[in-house]
Amino acid sequence: MGLLTLKCLMRRSWAWIFTAALLIFPGTLRAQGTSVAAAPSPSLPNQVPTSAQNPIYGSVADEKPTPGVLSLTFRDAIERALRQNLAGLLSQYNTIEARGEKWKQLSDLLPNVTGDIQEARETESLVALGFGSLGSHSPFGNVPPKIGPFSYFDARASATQRVFDWKAIEQYRSSVVGESIARLNLKDARDLVVLATGNAYLQAIAGAARVETAQAQVDTAKALYDKAVAQQHAGVAPAIDTLRAQVEYQSRQQQLIAATNDFAKEKLSLARVIGLAPAQEFALADKAPYEPFPIPDLETTLQRAYSMRSDYKAAQERLVAAELEHNAAMAGYFPTLNIAANYGEIGATPGSVLPTYTIFGTLNIPIFQGGKVHGDILKADATLRQVQAQMADIKGQVEQDVRNALLDLKSSAEQVEVAQSSVNLAEQALMQSRDRFSAGVTDNLEVVQAQEALASAHESLISSLYLNNLAKVSFARALGRAEEGVREYLRGK
Repeated sequence: MGLLTLKCLMRRSWAWIFTAALLIFPGTLRAQGTSVAAAPSPSLPNQVPTSAQNPIYGSVADEKPTPGVLSLTFRDAIERALRQNLAGLLSQYNTIEARGEKWKQLSDLLPNVTGDIQEARETESLVALGFGSLGSHSPFGNVPPKIGPFSYFDARASATQRVFDWKAIEQYRSSVVGESIARLNLKDARDLVVLATGNAYLQAIAGAARVETAQAQVDTAKALYDKAVAQQHAGVAPAIDTLRAQVEYQSRQQQLIAATNDFAKEKLSLARVIGLAPAQEFALADKAPYEPFPIPDLETTLQRAYSMRSDYKAAQERLVAAELEHNAAMAGYFPTLNIAANYGEIGATPGSVLPTYTIFGTLNIPIFQGGKVHGDILKADATLRQVQAQMADIKGQVEQDVRNALLDLKSSAEQVEVAQSSVNLAEQALMQSRDRFSAGVTDNLEVVQAQEALASAHESLISSLYLNNLAKVSFARALGRAEEGVREYLRGK
C-alpha cells in the first residue's frame, strides 16, 4: 500500500479552517451489515400451536385481565393485535435497528471531533535511543543515560474528515435503503398480523356457531327421545325406536362437548394472537357476516397488488441495495482522501501553556490487498444474483396470491348459497319426518336420518361462511392493504 502524507505547520491562531466534502444522496437505502437476501413471507397455516415456529402467533400479553367479561369486536381484535402481536413488535424493533445502522454509516462521512486533556510526568532513556552507546565519541560530549523527570500539560481538540471515500458513500446509501426495507417489512408484517387475527377471530365465530348448532341439535334429539319413550310406554312404538333415539341423543351430547371444548381453545388462540391476558374473560361481539362480494377483474387486481404489496416493494428495494453493495465492493480499488487537524495548548504546567495546531491530509492509494477486494466483489455479485432470483419469485408469488384469493372468493360465495339452500331443505325434511313419525306412518329412523342431514347442512353452512369471510381477508392481504381493506371487504364493499 502506498501512502502519501502531507503535513504542514501553519501560523499560530485561535481559528483554523477545516475543509471537507460530504456527498449525500437522496433515496431510501439498505443498512449495511444486514443481508439483502429476502426471507420469504411467512404463510398462514391453518393451525400453528406455538409462536416458536412463527412469531405471528405470539404476543406480548397484558399483565392483568380487565375485570368482568370483555366484549371483543372484530375491529378491537385487530387494533389490539397491531399493538401487541409479537411479529409486529419485532418488525418495529428491526426498523429502529436499521435506522441506527444508517446513522452509524453516516457517521463515517461526517467530521469526527474529539477532545482530550493530558498531564504527564516521565523520564526518557537515552541509552535505549542510542545516545548512551556512543560514549566519548559522541559529538555532544558525555551523554547521561537518561533524562528527566519532566512533565507537561496538553489540552487539545482533534478532528478528522473523510474527504473522498466512495466505498463509505455507497455503504451509507445502502444503509438508507435498509431503513426503507425495514419500514416496508413492518407494513407487510402488519398485514400478516391482520390476516392472522382475522383468521383466529373468524375461527372463533365459527366455533361459537358450532356450539349453538350442537346445542339446538341436542334439544331436538332430547325431544325426539322423550317422545319415543312416551310412545313406548303407551305401547304404540317398539323399544328399538327408543334405543335409536337415545343413541342419537347421546351422540349429539358428545358433539356438543367437543364443540364447546374446541370453541374454548379457539378463544385461547385468539387471545394469544392479540395479546389478551391469559385469564381474561371475553365474549365475541360480532357474528359471521355474509355480504355478496363483487369479483374484481384479474388484470386490474394484479396491477393494484404490484403497486401496493409491501413485500414486493421491499424486494425491489433489496435489489437496489444489492447493486449498491456491489458498487461498494468495487470501490475497494479506489483511493481515499482524509483530512485531520488538531488544536490545543501545551506546556510544562497549566499556567505556562502555548497554543499549537496541526493540519494534514492523507491520500491512501490501494496497490495490493491480497485479493480482499476481489473476494468482496464475488460475494456482492452472488448476493445480487440471489436477490434478482428472489425478486422474480416474489412477483410470481404475488400473482399466485391474487389468483388464489379470487378463486376462493368465487368458490366460497357459491358454497354459501348452496349451503343455505341445503339447510332450508334439511329443515323441511326434518319437519316432514317428525310429522310422519308422529302420525305413525314411519318409525324414528327416518327422523334420525333427517336430523343427521340437518346437522351436516349446518356444518357446511358454518364452514362456508368462515371460508367466505377468510377469503375476503386473504384478498385484502393479496392486494397489500389488509390493514385498511379488511373491514370494508367484510361488509361487501
